[in-house]
Amino acid sequence: MQTTGYEIKLEQFEGPFDLLLFFIERDELNIHDIPISKITDDFLDYIQKMQSLNIELASEFIFVASTLMRIKAKMLLPRPELDDAENEIDLKKELTQKLILYKQFKEICEQLRTLEEERNRLHARGNITLDNKRARSKDTTEEELSSFDLYKLMMVYEKLMFNFTHRLQEVIHTVVKFPYTIEQQKKAITELIEINQKLDFRQIAKNSENKVQFVFNFLAILEMLQQRLLEIQIGTGYNSFWIEKRTDLN
Repeated sequence: MQTTGYEIKLEQFEGPFDLLLFFIERDELNIHDIPISKITDDFLDYIQKMQSLNIELASEFIFVASTLMRIKAKMLLPRPELDDAENEIDLKKELTQKLILYKQFKEICEQLRTLEEERNRLHARGNITLDNKRARSKDTTEEELSSFDLYKLMMVYEKLMFNFTHRLQEVIHTVVKFPYTIEQQKKAITELIEINQKLDFRQIAKNSENKVQFVFNFLAILEMLQQRLLEIQIGTGYNSFWIEKRTDLN
């Protein structure tokens, strides 16, 4: 009786692509040119083992198995499969691209896991139990996250990238250049002080044209205070202070 020469531990594989990578690395196959016939037979053999052990098959395994069988059948009986735009669908190319993307995700996860282990050696974060308890009390996705794996993460990423590349309207970012400078606002503040003697900070905020001008006014005041051109009087309450011209400028 001929044996396969390897033993599959079902808990090793997070999803169907994890299993395909196992076959590719085990047989030292070229991921860019997968021998579909052999890898399909190995994949179906694995599924049969799961069924013989009465293990429930995940929908992802069934979907990938059907895709492999379609690719294998197409190679035996070549007949072009067209999409809505009458373009030929290359299932093998699509599967290879997804597999390469999954492999990249897996490698990045390993790198992040290493970084996490190194970080844990440097400093242990406090109040983790309390923070987790608070997060769970507000989060309603715990059940969904408990079954979330790398394969599903990759599928979500692929869907987002598809929607991004096929969006109907390009995203346009408008950059607005505001006509303010710190020197300009310093001059304006100086002129106002010459007229009013004192300036209430809350009035400056209230009479600013917009938030950007208010920021420039605030930076101008800070610079004038640093240059000892102004002095400040603190009042009571929040943001309560006045500015006036310094009298000891000699």
